[in-house]
Amino acid sequence: MPFARLASATTPTCHIGLGLAAVGRPGYINLGREQDLPADRTVEALRERTHELLDAAYAQGVRYFDVARSYGRSEEFLAGWLSARPDVVDVVVGSKWGYTYTAGWSTDAERHEVKEHSLATYERQRAESTGLLGDRLDLYQIHSVTPDSPALTDKELHARLAEAAAQGLTVGFSTSGPAQADAIRAALAVTVDGEPLFRTVQSTYNALETSADPALAEAHEAGLTVIVKEGMANGRLAEPHAPEELKAVATETGLGCDAVALALILRRPWAGVVLSGAATLNQLASNLHAAAVDLDEDQLTRLATLVEEPRAYWERRGQLPWH
Repeated sequence: MPFARLASATTPTCHIGLGLAAVGRPGYINLGREQDLPADRTVEALRERTHELLDAAYAQGVRYFDVARSYGRSEEFLAGWLSARPDVVDVVVGSKWGYTYTAGWSTDAERHEVKEHSLATYERQRAESTGLLGDRLDLYQIHSVTPDSPALTDKELHARLAEAAAQGLTVGFSTSGPAQADAIRAALAVTVDGEPLFRTVQSTYNALETSADPALAEAHEAGLTVIVKEGMANGRLAEPHAPEELKAVATETGLGCDAVALALILRRPWAGVVLSGAATLNQLASNLHAAAVDLDEDQLTRLATLVEEPRAYWERRGQLPWH
């Protein structure tokens, strides 16, 4: 598996990855985007910002980069960066299929992405991803699987994914919504010719939303690499929006709320890669300090009080505006 490359890495930040959802398109639901990105969010402006972030992340030891077909031009931006740096051979690249970007590089589109987990969508988007990333694509994930997703029961799709896996592509899935644990367990049961289909799972987990914890532990025990997304709860755990208890613990550590929030996830024994969704160089540098945060039992107990009921968390997330 390509994730063996991460196992051999020794930098403090090797378990932190960089996701490009926030910089691959002009509109996203993260809080604070008005200040994070230039007012004129042209393709070239966001390409330049993405490449700056990739340069800084790589220089500071980050070795996993995460994109998706629905993240605007994120695959294109990452492919251009890789092409310009042929000596960068030790990174792992993951992308996702299942959502189609429909905003047309606008921040006020009626719909920014359309979800479809059909075989036809996989074949179309796999060709698009391969056309951009070629053999640099290590991991291809089904985007946002829920318990009712047809991707969990489509045997023809499973067979095609197994063919891709046999040719060297790692096959995974991501989850979203209040029933993430159910989706994870259903995906763990998917087999082709008696062998488990999926080798990675990417789920939302943070100080506010911890409901997937037991299922992610089961996935880890089953041999899957666990990738954590939305560790900052789309900006709700960053200054100035962070809860007061998180701000207090951050003050005690001398680091940012973001570093503490990500450090909380890095402590989980099943966490293979924790994604930073930084949109600025300062955010990235602060996120990477998570590797140096040491939380004591009292601080962990206080942070545990932040957990929200899953449906309430996801309802609030669904109300975040596209900036």
